[in-house]
Amino acid sequence: MSRRSALALAAGLPLSLLAVRHAAAARPAMRYTMTAFTNDSESALYVYESDDAITFRPLVGPQPHGSPAYRPPGGLLRDPSVFRHVDGVYYLTYTTAWEGQTIGFASSVDRINWNHLYDFPIRVGGPPITSSWAPEWLVDAQGRVNVIVSLSDGCRFTPHLMTTTDPALPSSWSPLTPLAGLGAPLGYQPPVDRPTCDRFGYGYIDTTVVPVNGTYYAFTKNETTKFIELAIARDPLGPYLFVPLAEPNKWGSPREGQCVIPLPGGGWRIFFDDYDENNPRYFYSDSHDNFRSWTTPAELPELSGFVRHFTVLPEIL
Repeated sequence: MSRRSALALAAGLPLSLLAVRHAAAARPAMRYTMTAFTNDSESALYVYESDDAITFRPLVGPQPHGSPAYRPPGGLLRDPSVFRHVDGVYYLTYTTAWEGQTIGFASSVDRINWNHLYDFPIRVGGPPITSSWAPEWLVDAQGRVNVIVSLSDGCRFTPHLMTTTDPALPSSWSPLTPLAGLGAPLGYQPPVDRPTCDRFGYGYIDTTVVPVNGTYYAFTKNETTKFIELAIARDPLGPYLFVPLAEPNKWGSPREGQCVIPLPGGGWRIFFDDYDENNPRYFYSDSHDNFRSWTTPAELPELSGFVRHFTVLPEIL
C-alpha cells in the first residue's frame, strides 16, 4: 500500500474518492476562448471565455451575452475561427459576405482588442466563385498553418485548403486546393439551372478538420441533407473517405457551424448550431471512443439562441 493510500484510510476516505481527487488534481487548468457572431448581428465579433468549455462568460460587456469586441471596417463578420500562433498572437478569419470572393483576417494580443489585417481575395481556376464561406484554421501534424474555406460555384460547395507561405505570420498563402473526396461527383458540370443542383447535391460546407495521430478527421455539413458527417484521410488534402457514425441521426438536422475540441481528461467535444429560424439553439456532445459514439446533445447554457457559428480554442494555463 502506498503512503498516500495509507493516509487516506487513516483519514477515513475511500480509495475511490482519493483516486478521483488525484486524477482531478493531475489535469491541467484550461482556458477556452469562443469567438462567435450572434443571432442579432452578423457584422460584429463576440468573445467569451470558459474554464470547462460549457459555461462561457463574455470578455467584453456585461453577462450573459456581452458586447462586440470587434467590427471589421466593412462587410460582414460571420463564422469566425480563431487560433493562437507560435508568436503568441491570436488570429481570426471569418466570412465577409453572403456573396463574394474574400475572407477576412484580424489579430489580437489579448482577445479583447482586435486589429483588421486584410481581406484576402479568393482566386481559383474553373467556374467563377459566387460565395466564400466559413474559413477554419487547421494546424496540421507538421505545424503548418492552413485555412479551409468552403467555395460555391453558385450550386455546389467544395472545401478548399490554403497554406501560409510565411511561417512567422499568416499573411501570404499558397493556391487554394480542393479537398479530395469532398468535391463534386463524377459527371458534375458547373451549374446551369436548379435541377442540375438537385441532381448532384449541394456539396459540403463548414468543414473543420482535426488531426489525431497521423489521421485527419473532417467534420463537414452535407448541404443536401443538412446532417453533419465524418470523413477521414491521411493527408490534410485527402482523399477523404466517409465513415459511419454510431448513431448518425443523434445530432439531428438541420445542423451546421460544427467545432470539435479535445477534452483534458480524454475524449472530444463537438459544438453545433441548430439554426431553426423560429427557435435557434446551440448544442454540444461528447465522445470518449475516438469519434465512434457520442453523448446525447445538451444545450449550451446562457448563450444558446444568441451565439451563432463559433469556434472554441482550448489552451493550457
